[in-house]
Amino acid sequence: MKIAIPHDHQDLVRRLPCYARLAGHDVRVYTQSPAEPAALAEQLGDAEALVLIRERTPVSAALLDRMPKLRLLSQLARTTGHIDLAACRERGVAVATGNSKSPVSPAEHTFALILACARSIPQEHARMKAGEPPTSLGFTLRDKTLALLGFGTIAELVAQMGRGFGMRVVAHGGEGSRGRAQAAGVEFEPDRARFFEQADVLSLHLRLTPRTRGAVTADDLARMKPTALLANTARAGLIAPGALVAALRAGRPRYAALDVFDEEPLPHDHPLLAMETVVCTPHYGWATLETYDQYFGEAFDNVLAFAAGTPTNLLELPPRT
Repeated sequence: MKIAIPHDHQDLVRRLPCYARLAGHDVRVYTQSPAEPAALAEQLGDAEALVLIRERTPVSAALLDRMPKLRLLSQLARTTGHIDLAACRERGVAVATGNSKSPVSPAEHTFALILACARSIPQEHARMKAGEPPTSLGFTLRDKTLALLGFGTIAELVAQMGRGFGMRVVAHGGEGSRGRAQAAGVEFEPDRARFFEQADVLSLHLRLTPRTRGAVTADDLARMKPTALLANTARAGLIAPGALVAALRAGRPRYAALDVFDEEPLPHDHPLLAMETVVCTPHYGWATLETYDQYFGEAFDNVLAFAAGTPTNLLELPPRT
């Protein structure tokens, strides 16, 4: 089977233990892939299966029309918002997703970003390498309030880490978040304004849906302390467009620790990268050796099952209209 894996920015897939499972198949891995459908289709050529890394590769009707030999999309995890499922159904392209969920890596990365930002670790590391004296003064986490917007499995692990640093932990969200927070012994703050006002560190843990898109508004951010830190390892779309950059420039919150962005990869001239109180990583909070091998192994198994005529984990695609 001809298999293509686009947008492997870090050139990691070929180094994973699970990559050996594809032996005997014609596999092409691309570290750089164009976004425009015509150019992407030209790169992917006559591939029969695509292995998609999270949301990096939008699959539109325009792309599918240019790839008549494509039979399968094998998606890491269960994210499908970047795939035109109706167009897949119309063109007879199957979509298989993974079932694995690994909250450990994103939770650890969330807290790593919080610590790095609170103590200006990347900035001071750069100054040391440049032979310059330190200029920043960080803040401690003990006795500070860690506010979690949304409370699921990742947030619960972040809450445990916060408690380990002596932080008070408070959650806010819908009824599901309330129930899970209470079951975990975490204080739930029902008042939205109060929740933002008391946060020393605010970490976002909502799923991105039409209802939650832009849920964090400019007014919410304006309520935060001038010493506060906002961490977002969930989705950039949870924050209203342009609101975070404007809020940081206004000084509420003061700090931001970010792994997700409206545009990815983030352009090198983006204003966030020029802000001294912002720490950014390139949307790889989920990406450790363990999770990569787990997620890709599942995606490869779905390809192999499809090639063998015994497909697994196929989505029920929208009906023809």
